[in-house]
Amino acid sequence: MDPEKESSNQVHVGIADIENFDLLENKEGENNENSRTHSYKEPLLTRRITNTTSQIAIVGSNVCPIESLDYEIFENEIFKQDWRSANKSRILKYVVLKWALALVIGLATGLVGFFNNIAVENIAGYKLLLTSSFMAKEEYYRAFAVYASMNVGLATVAAALCAFIAPAAAGSGIPEVKAYLNGIDAYSILAPSTLFVKIFGSILGVSAGFVVGKEGPMVHTGACIASLLGQGGSRKYHLTWSWLRYFKNDRDRRDLITCGAAAGVAAAFRAPVGGVLFALEEAASWWRSALLWRTFFTTAVVAIVLRGFVQYCATGNCGLFGQGGLIMYDVSAADATYSAPDILAVLLLGVIGGIFGSIYNYLVDKVIRTYSIIHEKGTAPKILLVITIALLTSSVSYGLPWFATCIACPTDVTVSCPTVGKAGNYISFNCPTGYYNDIASLFLNTNDDAIRNLFSTDTTKEFHIYSLFIFFAAVFILGIITYGIAIPSGLFIPVILAGACYGRLVGRLFESISSLDTGLFALLGAASLLGGTMRMTVSLCIILLELTNDLLLLPLVMLVLLISKTVADNFNKGIYDQIVKIKGLPYLEAHAEPYMKDLVASDVVSGPLVTFSGVEKVGYIMHALRTTGHNGFPVIDEPPFSDTPELCGLVLRSHLLTLLNGKVFSKERVCGEEILRRFGPFDFAKAGSGKGLKVEDLDIEEEEMEMYVDLHLITNASPYTVVETMSLAKAAILFRQLGLRHLCLVPKSQGRSPIVGILTRHDFMPEHILGLDPNIKPHNN
Repeated sequence: MDPEKESSNQVHVGIADIENFDLLENKEGENNENSRTHSYKEPLLTRRITNTTSQIAIVGSNVCPIESLDYEIFENEIFKQDWRSANKSRILKYVVLKWALALVIGLATGLVGFFNNIAVENIAGYKLLLTSSFMAKEEYYRAFAVYASMNVGLATVAAALCAFIAPAAAGSGIPEVKAYLNGIDAYSILAPSTLFVKIFGSILGVSAGFVVGKEGPMVHTGACIASLLGQGGSRKYHLTWSWLRYFKNDRDRRDLITCGAAAGVAAAFRAPVGGVLFALEEAASWWRSALLWRTFFTTAVVAIVLRGFVQYCATGNCGLFGQGGLIMYDVSAADATYSAPDILAVLLLGVIGGIFGSIYNYLVDKVIRTYSIIHEKGTAPKILLVITIALLTSSVSYGLPWFATCIACPTDVTVSCPTVGKAGNYISFNCPTGYYNDIASLFLNTNDDAIRNLFSTDTTKEFHIYSLFIFFAAVFILGIITYGIAIPSGLFIPVILAGACYGRLVGRLFESISSLDTGLFALLGAASLLGGTMRMTVSLCIILLELTNDLLLLPLVMLVLLISKTVADNFNKGIYDQIVKIKGLPYLEAHAEPYMKDLVASDVVSGPLVTFSGVEKVGYIMHALRTTGHNGFPVIDEPPFSDTPELCGLVLRSHLLTLLNGKVFSKERVCGEEILRRFGPFDFAKAGSGKGLKVEDLDIEEEEMEMYVDLHLITNASPYTVVETMSLAKAAILFRQLGLRHLCLVPKSQGRSPIVGILTRHDFMPEHILGLDPNIKPHNN
């Protein structure tokens, strides 16, 4: 094989999952043939970076290389010998450790969720109380200066953490977790530094008054906690636990991270069942009954932890944190009886939610693409963008209430009006005694308290109709332009706020013929916009019911979610699916695209193919490792080791590096058993992100380059193989359902090489397939 040809075609090899940054620096020599597919709605990176092979993506706010995860059980002689020697006590220890880790993940995520809430309530509460004290003295300019400067200060610190420590922590984190559970890994996506910034950046960002939530980041936080435990800690931060070596593989880590994602939802919404269903419906790509039990156990632990802390804080031991902290919007006191006009109103809400949801997703798409250009210019523009949005949000939040008309306090309320010294429904702002400002009651509160005000029952006339219009427009726009800046930011809260606004508006319109409370209409409006943006049904339904404690509203919530999702699906994809695509993450869908049925597997295989002999020369292996980014190599036995050339199996790059580092070489081309004595299964275990051996770490002498090494004992002797004439659609479904990283193609006829090529995740990506044949018509969704 010509080394120069091999090197020049490196980017097009089907098994190239790049692990280093060389690709980012050497864009000049890449083939730009795929530019003819620009009519297709491409990922963001495909248009601006010539690489189209799914090897780089945007994680958080930075471009970084990615690689695939391998969920296949690797059956080589070393692992087989280990399985045969496993006794019952070791198996029991493994099972107990799995459940113990689920318990620890639940405890840790619950504690972080409580810490997030208590910190946000106290920081934001102190800021709002200080602003209110100046307002009470009629020092309005000073009140705005204090309010805006505190918001900008908090936002700047959050942006600095993201920009300098962990860019991967920016954004919601749900798309990245969803991609990881689909089999996509990127350095720092679940790193300890990302966990640190996700926690504190989220607290600072939400406290700064941005129209964002801490719920999305909590999912990412739970996944980071699970990843830290699953990979045995972090050597970089001197946190290592050797007893967790059993979980040093992608399959077990995937299960732990699924538990962590579910725990994050449970901690964010106090919705343990909703967390399990969220992981099942939205996050996880693979599911089984054993995983269901463990995620359920994990979220139950989270619920118990949060319940204990809520009871502790109810006595006033947590500062300003109290009823408003761990969001629980109880609307069970309202009468949930409904009639035909109410069903009509719900149908209208579903249609509105679907339309507004698709518009929201479309605009978020454009904003993320625009902000990515700013983020490419460095850390200073990232921070300046955050400061600009913080100033805009502060100006809107403080300025719009001046356009409101003061409303006389109702006489039949059980709470104080106007609210003094705390959050509540009735903020006086610039109004005289006995009056309140309805727009200020929404803007100058934490987002959780604003939602609680909109969901409040028996308060039909609390908000003017035009005030609801103003708040809806402001929140809808601010939510769109805030997502994508370099801070941890969730999408749930902005969507709930906007949906609750127009839900309450519809309730006012149907007031004369409806028997439902306007607070319940607000809940249904929030459900409709959530369904229109996120396209989830079952998990959202249960999360909302656990949030609001009103089971009687279940049929209407189900109906509005189904309608809004159906309407929105006619325009675009769900928000998380769109963000995954925008970021260039090579996500494999559960279904094959229609055009794949017209292709066979061999149509999309890239080349050249790099193979090794069963007993291979060290120098050739080193050359292949240095000149390619391949992570898997076919091993072919030839005479005298077999009668005819035959596929021995597949060997991984990481296993080759470990073997070469051990220097079990021989001067003759013979099979050797010394490998079994020198190495154990944990020597070949998967290292954590960025910890594995690199080819640069090897110290091979010149004379050793001419020696041989036996690859049989580390080769997976039973890789998944398909015939080259299998339809690409069938191969794609098989690849995804089995969680593969490599799928070997074997020839249909005799007398040819025992392997035709290798399919990887890249080969199933639309931008790759459509670049091969411009006549293929993509399926537009």
